[in-house]
Amino acid sequence: MKILLVAATSAEISILTEHFQLAEAEFMQTEKFDILITGVGMTATAFALGKHLSNRYNLVLNLGIAGSFDPDIPLGTVLNVTADDLSELGAENKGTFLSTEELGFGKSSFKAHNNLLHSSLSGLRKVKGITVNTVHGTQQSINDIKKRLNPITESMEGAAVLYCCEKEGIPCLQVRSISNYVEPRNKDSWKIGLAIKNLNEWAIGFLTNS
Repeated sequence: MKILLVAATSAEISILTEHFQLAEAEFMQTEKFDILITGVGMTATAFALGKHLSNRYNLVLNLGIAGSFDPDIPLGTVLNVTADDLSELGAENKGTFLSTEELGFGKSSFKAHNNLLHSSLSGLRKVKGITVNTVHGTQQSINDIKKRLNPITESMEGAAVLYCCEKEGIPCLQVRSISNYVEPRNKDSWKIGLAIKNLNEWAIGFLTNS
């Protein structure tokens, strides 16, 4: 199985690239998997995948850190994000939000389609996420999005990856590690190092045994 591993930044998979002794680059190739560093955000992700995604890959694995709307999930927890929404795609309408589905312009919800039965996946909790251009940082906006979509995770790339894979008919998997809670911005409480460590340890095991 040939895997395309997709991450927004090289820092998020630095332990993995060091483990496999790969020279840092935007696109790295090995016998079993290739690595694509897209840059942060949906536009950069879609552009990079437009250049490299093809049917020679049997699976796209999107790795990254994320915020959690659920304070009961310990920081550093690795999750399997099986559904993801482009939560900002729509229109404001007199105090309410109209999704792109309601506007008749397409869809904003995507699923990570795959038939993997890998043992390292069975231990990961399956959750729903949202993908945003602007991360939530006020209590009012957090309350609004929880009421509208009730997400567990928030990232800036996930749904873009699922969208591209759906369009190309390529199985995909989004695995993210929780670095912070979605709350009024408080960087002192973030644990990015722990999240990256746990994410990379999971990914090394997955790639080694795939």
